[in-house]
Amino acid sequence: MALISSPFITSKNGLCVVDFHSSSSFVTDLRCKKTRSKKIVSVVSTQQNKRNPSSYGSAKIGLTTTEKILARASEKGMVNPGENVWANADVLMLNDLTCPAVSDIFKREFGNNAKVWDREKVVVIPDHYIFTNDKRAHRNVDIAREFCIQQDIKFFYDIQDRSNFRANPNYKGVCHIALAQEGHCRPGEVLFGTDSHTTSAGAFGQFATGVGNTDAAFILGTGKILLKVPPTLRFVLDGEMPNYLLAKDLILNIIGEISMSGATYKAMEFVGTTIESLTMEERITLCNMVVEAGGKNGIIAADNTTYKYLEDKTCTPYEPVFSDEKARFLAQYRFDVSKLEPLVAKPHSPDKRALARECNNVKIDRVYIGSCTGGKTQDFMAAAKVFLAAGKRVKVPTFLAPATQKVWMDLYTLEVAGSGGKTCSEIFEEAGCDTPTSPSCAACMGGPRDTYGRLNEPQVCVSTTNRNFPGRMGHIEGQVYLASPYTAAASALTGFVTDPRNFLF
Repeated sequence: MALISSPFITSKNGLCVVDFHSSSSFVTDLRCKKTRSKKIVSVVSTQQNKRNPSSYGSAKIGLTTTEKILARASEKGMVNPGENVWANADVLMLNDLTCPAVSDIFKREFGNNAKVWDREKVVVIPDHYIFTNDKRAHRNVDIAREFCIQQDIKFFYDIQDRSNFRANPNYKGVCHIALAQEGHCRPGEVLFGTDSHTTSAGAFGQFATGVGNTDAAFILGTGKILLKVPPTLRFVLDGEMPNYLLAKDLILNIIGEISMSGATYKAMEFVGTTIESLTMEERITLCNMVVEAGGKNGIIAADNTTYKYLEDKTCTPYEPVFSDEKARFLAQYRFDVSKLEPLVAKPHSPDKRALARECNNVKIDRVYIGSCTGGKTQDFMAAAKVFLAAGKRVKVPTFLAPATQKVWMDLYTLEVAGSGGKTCSEIFEEAGCDTPTSPSCAACMGGPRDTYGRLNEPQVCVSTTNRNFPGRMGHIEGQVYLASPYTAAASALTGFVTDPRNFLF
């Protein structure tokens, strides 16, 4: 049965309402506490908001959160979607793959002896191809280190001894999670990064987006970049989250609803009672994958959950902003989360949404739990919950790649609720999973052949990562089903794509 049937269209006060029905050693920063000043229902606004003449001139115009941040960053009273502005950067992040090229362009354009605009606003995080014997990958980190020493970069999360990552106190792991854990994600600020999933930081009420190497080099020299203000799509998610759903299911549903091009160069703002109930890690998952819909950035307004998370992570003052009541949204989508079911994205596109239970005839070869999207502490806790409830051993190799050192430590120290004191690592061992590997991006982007968990054969994998394009996790003929940690763990137990409700009661 097709996932989406023909829509029933009615008109209410000029708004088109569409009901979709489905069958379905440099780091010395000290942290301190701070105080702060089967049925999928979607209601879709298809009508663009048009400004009337009275909204021009001195009359106040409502702004979205994204527009407010960019207005502040460009030192303007207001900005309009489509307007080009010079936006000042609060943070620029580089990783091991991009720092060599960015630093080379920077030196070529600004001079060999040029200094970056602000050594304390540049963050360099090796994370992609770290635990490999590939000498070219090692060279990338060496070049990044040389540049950071030359520029006296304050936040360089270095790794030197790859034989034991725990011997490297400054090394963190996956950049997007490390940025959050190290206090670089702050409400109301602007964060640029040379990685498309920099959008993750939008979970903190921050404008965060990926930039190319040339743009990053320009930011290094000037502290600003010319960008176009995106219009905003608003996603209202209401209803109580069923205990078998995670944020991964929510974002797969949204991408499936609007397609991979449905938010091209648009801000995706998430609101609603469901969003308010999500933890910061789950919000990161949601914002992480907006780029899979073409989004320029994702954003969730800061609230007490945000402030609590940041208490021991940053001393830098920040000022959150919020969408005005009369803010202009290009379109609005509504979802009743209580009626959603566990989802997967079938190969080879994140928008190939399908119900997990309708794919139960898909035989798989392995399961992979990790990445900036699905390798956080809460993701592993969710997987452990399924294994614990099932009390069975996995039937396919199950690879575990913690995002950061902190996540790796959590797997060995934090008790899983209802387990009688067991940690994730103990539950994973009892279930027959692979031992958690060193924290990094690992197989999420393929990498050298010796990368942990990489698909070196044309196998079928259920993965908590964010992309399932041909060759993304290695072999060009590999097939990747994107799923939540619940669904990934359930699938590991059966050897087929499996609805987690088979084990979660």
